[in-house]
Parts: sequence; C-alpha cells; structure tokens
Amino acid sequence: MSQKHLKEAFISNLNGTSLVEISLGLSLAPLCLLCRGLLLISYYLHYGKPLSSRKYSLLLDFLVLVSPLLFSCTVLSPVIFFMPTTVTAFCAGTFYKIYSQRKHETRVPFRQIVQDFQKTYLDPEYIPAITVFRVYVNVLTSISILAVDFPQYPRRYAKAETYGTGVMDLGVGAFIFGNALVCPEVRQKSYVTQPKFSNLARQFFSVWPLIFLGVGRLLSVKSIEYHEHTSEYGVHWNFFFTLAFVRLAASLFLAIFPKNKSWIVAINLAVLYQLILNTTSLKMFILHGSNGRDTRVGFLNANREGLLSLFGYLAIYMASVQVGLCLQKCRNSVKGWTEAACFLLLTALVLFVFLHVSQVYVDPVSRRMANLSYCIWVVAHCLMFFTCFVVTDLVLVFTKLLVKGSSVPCCWNAVKPPNTSTKHETEAALMGRYSKLSHTCLISAINKNQLLFFLLANVMTGTVNILIDTIHSKTAFTLGILHLYMFFNCLIMYILHAKNIVLKFW
Repeated sequence: MSQKHLKEAFISNLNGTSLVEISLGLSLAPLCLLCRGLLLISYYLHYGKPLSSRKYSLLLDFLVLVSPLLFSCTVLSPVIFFMPTTVTAFCAGTFYKIYSQRKHETRVPFRQIVQDFQKTYLDPEYIPAITVFRVYVNVLTSISILAVDFPQYPRRYAKAETYGTGVMDLGVGAFIFGNALVCPEVRQKSYVTQPKFSNLARQFFSVWPLIFLGVGRLLSVKSIEYHEHTSEYGVHWNFFFTLAFVRLAASLFLAIFPKNKSWIVAINLAVLYQLILNTTSLKMFILHGSNGRDTRVGFLNANREGLLSLFGYLAIYMASVQVGLCLQKCRNSVKGWTEAACFLLLTALVLFVFLHVSQVYVDPVSRRMANLSYCIWVVAHCLMFFTCFVVTDLVLVFTKLLVKGSSVPCCWNAVKPPNTSTKHETEAALMGRYSKLSHTCLISAINKNQLLFFLLANVMTGTVNILIDTIHSKTAFTLGILHLYMFFNCLIMYILHAKNIVLKFW
C-alpha cells in the first residue's frame, strides 16, 4: 500500500468511544481553566501584583490550558478517568491555600463571603464562557486533526465510520454550535427594527471567506494527492463548505421565522429529516450510493454525505441560536447565572434521556448522516460543556472576592450595583481596565483570530503529514511534534494579539 492509502486506512472503519469517556475528557478543559485562574490569584496573593510578564503568561497558559489536553488524548488516554480527579484535587488544594493565606485585615467569616458572593453583580456586557467555549472547541479540534494521524492518538477518539460517538465526531457539531452562539441574529439587539432580509444579504457577503477556503482546501488536497477520508464529507465537499451553507440556510430560516422560535424549527428539521431517513431509501443512498455499491459517479453521489448532512447541522445551528438568545438575556448577578447554569444542566440531562430513547428506538448516533440522535448528542454535550465553563467562572469570581484586587483574564469582573456611588463605580471600571491591561491572555489571543487559527492549524497539519511518516512515529517524537505544532500556532496568535492585529477584512 502507498503512504496515502495507509493513512486513509488508519483513520477509516472506526466505531468511536463511550459517552462517559467523552464527558470525562471534556471536563478536563474547564478544570484546566480553573487551575490557571487559581494559580494567577495565588501569584497575586503572594507577590501583591498580577503576573505582567507576557513571556511567562504565554508559558503558563500553554502549559496549563493546552498541554494537559494534548497529553489526555495521547499517552494519558488510558488513565483519562483519573485525570479530572487529579486536576480537581490540585485545584482544591490551591483554593484552600488561597483561603487560608488571606491577609488578616481582609478576613471575614465564610458565611459573610458567601452572602457577598450571592449579591455580587457581574459585567452584563460580557459572557466569558461563550468566548472560552468557542476557543476550546477550536483548540481541541486543532490538536485532534494532527494527533489523529499518529498511533498514540486512540482510534476510538477518531471519527466513527458510520455509527458511533468519537471525540472528533463531537468536535464537528460543537463547531457549528459555537458559531451559532455569536451569530448576528443573536448579537444584534436592533434586529427586530431592521428589514427581515437585510441580515441575509450581509451573511451572503460574510461567508465568502469560508467558500474561498473550502475551494482552496479542495484544490490543494487534490493537487498534492493528500490522504482523505472520503466517507466523511465526500469527494469534493469539506467542512468549510458545510459551515458556509449552514450559515446561509440558517439566516434564511431566521428571516422567515421568529428567531425566538428557532428551537421549534430545529426540532422539526431534525425529526423530519430522521423520518425521511427511516421511511425512504435516503439512508441507503447516503451509506451505499445510488447503485448500492458505494458509487461516486455524479456530483450528488460523490458528495452525498456532505450535502445531506447539512439538514442535521442546520438543526444543530438553529437549536444553538435559541441557546444564544437565552444567554443574552440580562443576567448581571451571580444568582441569575447560577439559575441559568442549573437550567442549562437540567436541559442537557433531559436531552441525554431523549438521546438514549432515540438510540434504542430510532437510530444510533451517526455523524456521517447527522441524524436525529447525532443532533441531540451534540446539543446535550455542548450544553454540559458550556455549563462547566459558567461554573468555573463563578468559582473564580468567588475566589477573587477572597483576594481583593486580584484578576483573571477571560473571567467575569465583579462590578458595583447600579445604585452605588459614582466613586465606587469609577473604581470598579478602573479595576476592570487594569485587569485587561495587566494580562495578555492566550484565550483572548485565539479568540481575536479564530478563523486564522483554524486555518493555520489545517495548513500546519498538512505540512507535518507531508514531511513526516506519522503512522510509525515513536511516542517521544510524537509528543514533541504535537507540542511544537500547538505552541507555534498559539505563539502566532499571541503575537498578533499583543500587537492588536485582527486579520479580518470582510
């Protein structure tokens, strides 16, 4: 077999892993974020000033926020069940150290701290969990698209062939979910007062970079005979095209239907698509082609997975729009966000119940078809993942109350209630600005240029695969390459962020 066919076989005919293992793996990211925040607060408590060195900030962020995730999907994957416990224990120890080492003059009874925490007002203009969620989906995707070509990446984490729940299967849907959370229909407060189809026209213009990147990827892959998993999207289709067409179709639906009813549209889309799969020959067509022998003759046959899975991804997008609208409601207090986190968690648990019923009585999860079970699974896991980030932020807000003046980037800033004096409001505003200036945060850096980060990761993945025989790489070499790859991508984003450069011209 040629190197190309060897690599294609290496990522084909896989069946995924369990929902429990995926949940445990996802819990590691919020725990790493919590660990980074606690370490920064501990540093402030010890030295009386925030960590201001950009070099050390980047090093800390990479070692705490990125490196553990890289280890968890390679050499530490056999003990993935113990990793969240270990990080939780470290966080608990750090929190206890912070609590016990507070300055004597700022010590108040624990009950009073809890009461102050419940009354704390949060910056209503910024929801850090959305930023962190989208960045981590990008980071995890970037790690996986290269790591999957190495033998140290467990085959059960890779995309399942037809049915199954691989980590990378979830990543595709999570990308759609994250995009919908910040779509113009969610962010635009004046949307109702504008012509219904004005936003649709803007979306047609805004997706051209995705189509351009999709065409660029198609031409480059075909020209260098890069290895492909054909049953993933088809012969000519790729994920850039999926992102573009889902955004366009969603804008059309949101121009026709009320955006606060997008969850109804999502349910109808997913259920109707599943009914058609079960009652017609569409499922057999997706899996085996029009002749039943996996033909790729004709555009529809060649790209049937990519084209027909659009219905499922569109359902995920519409459901995510509803989540985004829910999050944008003014919740400027700890109590409000605690209630929101409980509601999101309860919704996720209900969806997991529906997922079990759907898998038993309807159809197992299939990313290849983006069927009903896949849609439910993606939304349920994304809600749980997002809720973990909200809880992490609330814990960090509580910890910052213990150490006055401490700050954590990409975390809520406590602000004074609206009825306080102007002096206190000014102090709070200055503290907020100070915290933003004193940290150069890797999460903020990636967030500023997310599409560039994803594109750079794709280009670097292709380069590494061309230059290196990934399938036969040794463990130490693999870890070294993956760390260099991720550090280079993060460093580019960090430099652009430090120079306040945003490479977006559309």
